[in-house]
Amino acid sequence: MTITWRVPFGDLQRSHQALQAELLAAAERVIASGWYILGAEVAGFEREFAMLCGVEHCVGVASGAEALYLALATAGVGPGDEVITVANACMYDVAAILQAGARPVLVDVDPVTQTMDPAALSAAITSRTKAVIPVHLFGRLADMPAIMAIAEQHGLTVIEDAAQAHGAWRPDTGGAPRMAGQWGHLAAFSFYPSKNLGALGDGGAVVTNNPAFAERLRRLRMYGWERKYYTTEAGGRNSRLDELQAALLRVKLPHLAAANSARRERAAWYAAALADLPVGLPVDEPGHVYHLYVITLADRATRNRLREHLSAHGIGCDIHYPAPTHLQPAYADLGYHPGSLPITEDLAGRILSLPMYPELNYDDVMLVAETIRMGFV
Repeated sequence: MTITWRVPFGDLQRSHQALQAELLAAAERVIASGWYILGAEVAGFEREFAMLCGVEHCVGVASGAEALYLALATAGVGPGDEVITVANACMYDVAAILQAGARPVLVDVDPVTQTMDPAALSAAITSRTKAVIPVHLFGRLADMPAIMAIAEQHGLTVIEDAAQAHGAWRPDTGGAPRMAGQWGHLAAFSFYPSKNLGALGDGGAVVTNNPAFAERLRRLRMYGWERKYYTTEAGGRNSRLDELQAALLRVKLPHLAAANSARRERAAWYAAALADLPVGLPVDEPGHVYHLYVITLADRATRNRLREHLSAHGIGCDIHYPAPTHLQPAYADLGYHPGSLPITEDLAGRILSLPMYPELNYDDVMLVAETIRMGFV
């Protein structure tokens, strides 16, 4: 059965309509240049995105998944090492850790923010721990002041998974705002089309303030080359952000702040409209950029009924993510089992993502809220 969506979960066509002429002009500029790999557009985007993040270096790569792996490789993570991360952000981080030859160690999350619990992180550190990957989930930064303090105490490398946090920030211990990408030793970003800053295909980047890391990243993304055809770094790969995607991202980058502001406005509409209903709402923070708007229900059965109700009434919704990484069949040999991460597992059964993108209008949000209200009558 084909569903006619009254409010789709996402609508990239609407998001690109206003920029269509600029995007076409950028594509034509690349085609006319005759230079399609690691040229002026990539260099320009790397410079501009580093400035947005408040860091010295940005290295464009092929995807967010590649950004995670290359950040680990750059930090020297390899066989015999352990890397601590969370299990509620799909399996991207665990896959990258395994590709690096290290062992993923999964810890539970805070029940309110759904990001890494610093106490759980501290308890999981061993003599083999080399790095930590906190995930900035749904547009909210993890508790980076606490995580960085723990990492510094134990001499650990911190790699931010900032795939859902373009332009997000939180105050440091002194109260000054620090952007996603400014906290850790390295940070991995994805430019998958649905991200707050999305390309029209795959793309990613790693940002850092460490010049040696930046130099190594540039070698690793291109076969380990020090210069053309001369390899000084074993284990390099072909992982380059291409000129076309970089040019398109440069068109969209100046609009990111306004788009994030629009997401925050729509989150406020949702919060007001749903305030009297038996649903848990995301706690608002000034630097939250609402990549997703995720509510929590009383239990799995209630969540599933509401999901079916919304879909039946033409309201798009999804679950991010329905099965924690440690319970995925592919990772059974990590040694976890049901009950290993109780908060993560509980939340996976109760969360539901509602439509969230800058082009949603007020009537769209009110229709979603009213349809949810009908589901509780």
